[in-house]
Amino acid sequence: MMGWFSLALGVFLMVSLGMQSVGGIGANWGTQASHPLPPDTVVTLLKDNGFQKVKLFDADYDSLRALGKSGVEVMVGIPNDLLATLATSVKAAERWVSKNVSTHISTNNVNIRYVAVGNEPFLTTYNGSFLTTTFPALQNIQSALIKAGLSSQVKVTCPLNADVYESSTGVPSGGDFRADIHDLMIAIVKFLSDNGAPFTVNIYPFISLYMDSNFPVEFAFFDGNASPITDGGMNYYNMFDANHDTLVWALQKNGFGNLPIIVGEIGWPTDGDVNANPTYAQRFNQGFMSHLSGGKGTPMRPGPIDAYMFSLIDEDAKSIQPGNFERHWGIFAYDGSPKYPLNLGTTNSNALVAAKNVQYLEKKWCVMKPSAKLDDPQVAPSVSYACSLADCTELGYGTTCGNLDARGNISYAFNSYYQRNNQQDEACKFPNLSMVTKTDPSPQNGNCKFGIMIQPYYGSAERRFGRIERTWGLAAASSIFLLWTML
Repeated sequence: MMGWFSLALGVFLMVSLGMQSVGGIGANWGTQASHPLPPDTVVTLLKDNGFQKVKLFDADYDSLRALGKSGVEVMVGIPNDLLATLATSVKAAERWVSKNVSTHISTNNVNIRYVAVGNEPFLTTYNGSFLTTTFPALQNIQSALIKAGLSSQVKVTCPLNADVYESSTGVPSGGDFRADIHDLMIAIVKFLSDNGAPFTVNIYPFISLYMDSNFPVEFAFFDGNASPITDGGMNYYNMFDANHDTLVWALQKNGFGNLPIIVGEIGWPTDGDVNANPTYAQRFNQGFMSHLSGGKGTPMRPGPIDAYMFSLIDEDAKSIQPGNFERHWGIFAYDGSPKYPLNLGTTNSNALVAAKNVQYLEKKWCVMKPSAKLDDPQVAPSVSYACSLADCTELGYGTTCGNLDARGNISYAFNSYYQRNNQQDEACKFPNLSMVTKTDPSPQNGNCKFGIMIQPYYGSAERRFGRIERTWGLAAASSIFLLWTML
């Protein structure tokens, strides 16, 4: 047991992508989607489902404007690519706070409570890219909040992956910060403590299962069916408690045992891997909600847990470098429809409430022509092109559409590209291979669906010209899905 626990702590990391509120569930609202829902629709979705707090990954104007007067607590984000600028210039930090915090609080009545400086900047996969800029950026943003008169209302934090700590003994009590960043972590933790700010950590039992075929599946969930880890007089029956308390031990050993902890991200994906499916996602997230509602906390930290579910809505333009599951973390699909039953304990129906007034494109699909031949030399490059610029992560072993035949795979790829491009005629002109149909090509049996995209949302000029390049760049950079090997 001890061996795989130590390994699990180490592999979390390889993948990722005196406080004002205590306990309860929030949601991560990511916007790396080709067709995001309008922000007003998302805010209504949050409120209809009883989410009282939301975590953002940037400071998108339209998202923050929509959150105005909603009462929803907001953690606004600063992307890693801004850290260098903010680290080297107090003036830049002051401008950022003025534009993205002060203005929204005073003008739009947005309930901003935290600024998340960076996102998992110390991941080992970043090879130290942000080691010298994260802490200075954190300090400068805090200085800017003080100058703006907001430091008692808005707290800084830095969402960190669970790879910033480790256990030398394979149990939580062996926890300490990673050796190569130990001094830096202590400096950051002391700074957070001095400023009444929380430690934010992202914990993903799914990643342990994804990275280690020997990981005991039951230990990822909250059913109590797993063989426990015994640590002194404490028993651990799930990965979340064990990982969380490894952090608690790391803080305690270094003199900060009472520092507040926020779980910035926790969740389970529904597709893109054999263990990423709605059944496991429902089991994990419902188990976590029950774990929260009990109010027991963890063995080392009894009491309410402050957490943000990852994530609210699927994002079809996220990089799939960590894995195809990256586009399927949402409890809601791209169109705001619930993906599985989930009782958050916040609605009268005890069920998820779908997004309202969602507008779809016309009911038509792009598929492979019946007359087209599988051995046509244009098939392989056409499929590769379509998948590299759209989303084919529901195809493959153990996925929702993994049982399609060769023609089904090709049609799915063509339709994904067609929908991504708003059903433009030119997007269904693969040479002598494709055609538009108004007959739904989805299989009669199973859960595989050939989607119809929602109407594009363009929003403000800032969103139009700042955001589209980023999401399409990510999609284009994603590794090409090798469907041809399945044909």
